[in-house]
Formats: sequence, structure tokens, C-alpha cells
Amino acid sequence: MSDTEDPEENLSKKHKKERKDLQAQIQKLKHSVPKGDKKKKKEVMEQIAKLEHDLDEQQEAESQKLKAATADVSNAAERLGGLDMNDAESISTSSVGSASAAYVQEEKKISKAQKRRNKKLAKDREREEEIKQQDIQNLSGARHIELLKVKEALKSQNLQIFDIKSDGNCLYNAVNHQLEKIGKGSSNEALRNQVAKYMKENKDEFLPFLTKDNGDMFTEDDFEKYCQDTAHTTAWGGQLEVRALSQTLKQPIRVVQSEGPSVHVGEEFDGQPSIVVCYLRHAFGLGEHYNSVEDYIQDDDEEFS
Repeated sequence: MSDTEDPEENLSKKHKKERKDLQAQIQKLKHSVPKGDKKKKKEVMEQIAKLEHDLDEQQEAESQKLKAATADVSNAAERLGGLDMNDAESISTSSVGSASAAYVQEEKKISKAQKRRNKKLAKDREREEEIKQQDIQNLSGARHIELLKVKEALKSQNLQIFDIKSDGNCLYNAVNHQLEKIGKGSSNEALRNQVAKYMKENKDEFLPFLTKDNGDMFTEDDFEKYCQDTAHTTAWGGQLEVRALSQTLKQPIRVVQSEGPSVHVGEEFDGQPSIVVCYLRHAFGLGEHYNSVEDYIQDDDEEFS
């Protein structure tokens, strides 16, 4: 027999290493899922299923290709029966013991079109792998870390995030969700009008804290436009609007955030039910976002088995 290593054994070793690497990647993904985060858990499970499916398909294709090459060599060896025994044995031993050489020879016969398809497939797989690795890296990014901290802070208060759509109205939608829980539901339009009216009537409380993008202070006209935008557009609301909402609703508002203690606004109304929202600085590509909260619900399947 030739000293060439058995191609089937080589392929088996390669497949085992790929399986081991995949299991390590899967464990890392599983451990990244926060307890009770059903949405994230579902996303990770789908990602894991795709990783396993892709590897199964890849390894099956490689196995079938090697089997076909080995079968071609075996057929060639059988056709040597009419030769002298010594010649046949020499040729057969050389051929069967070098299935990998036949495998390479088969590769040479592949058409140019097939080569182009294979090249594209390789690039697609490379791109998919880059995306998978980026997904894993994102788990340690600012957005993910901030979300984990907010969830832990809420859980300690027996609360969890209630997702609010990111459309510029997130603060008002979050506050309205809280108001509905105590039977005082309103609307974006009503809340925005209340905020704009209160800010205009109490200009000295707000104007000094407003600046333009270049750092210049707001003029009277700038402030008037700001109030108009607050009332009639989907302009994002922040800390100033939280203060105005607390004053117009005459209710305390508590803002849970990832860093530091919660921010309390309207403490003079502490006798009234508190409105609780959570603030995320890195929630979306556009930046800051407000969500509402709800009572914490224990997930019986919080951890992976």
C-alpha cells in the first residue's frame, strides 16, 4: 500500500474538528442569552439551528464527493482484470491507495461554470461566517451590555421591559402605557400638546437648557419652533419633556437606566401612582429610546438545558 494517508480518515478528522468548534460556538451563544429574555432566546435558537444545518449540508456534500471519487478508482481497478497479475496489482494498489489523487483529478475536470459557482458559494459562506462572528461580537457591544443592566435593574424591582415602538413617540407611548394601567389613558397628541403648552407657559424653566447643534443657546424664535415641533411632529422627547409630563400629569415619573440610580422627577407628587419608564442610550442605530415596564413574569424555561 502507498504511504499516502487515507482520505476518508482525513475527512473524518476534519469533520470532527468542525463539530467540536461548532459546539464551542453554540455554548457561547447560549450563555449570552439573559434569563427570561424569550425573544433573544428564540433568536439564538434559530441561529444555532442554522449553524447546525449548514454544517450538516457541508459535511454531507464533502462525504458524497469523496465517496464518488473513491468509487471511480475502485471501478478502474476492476477493469484491470485483463492485465498481467503483477501489473494489475501494481496499478490497483497505486490507484486505490491514492484516492485523494483521483479526487484532485476529478476537480480538474470540473467545468469553468462549475468553478465559478463554487467560487461564489465559497464567498457566500465566507460572508455568512463573517455575519455570524459579528453577531457574536455584538453580544459584547454597548447595546447588549446596556440592555442586560437595565433588565437586571428592573428585575430587582420585580419589573421587566415592555417594548415600545421606536417612531419618535417612544416617550409619550411609554408614559401612556403606564397611564392606561391606572385607568388614565391618553394619546400621543394630547400628551404632546400638554407638554408644549406647559413648556411655553414656563419658558424660564426650559429655555436655558436648550442649545443648537453648534452649541449656541436657543433664541426666543428657536424655542417657539421647538414647542411647535413637540406638539405637531414626532420630535423625540427627552429629560425636559419628562419634567413637563410630570408637571402636567401631576404624577411622579421614575426613569430606570443602566448607569447609576433611577432618575426621579416630580417628587412633590409622591402621593400619586408613579409612572415608571426605562431609558436606553444605545437601543437603536439612531440612539436613545424609552420603553415602558410591566410586572416581571417568571420564565419556567429561562435557561437552556
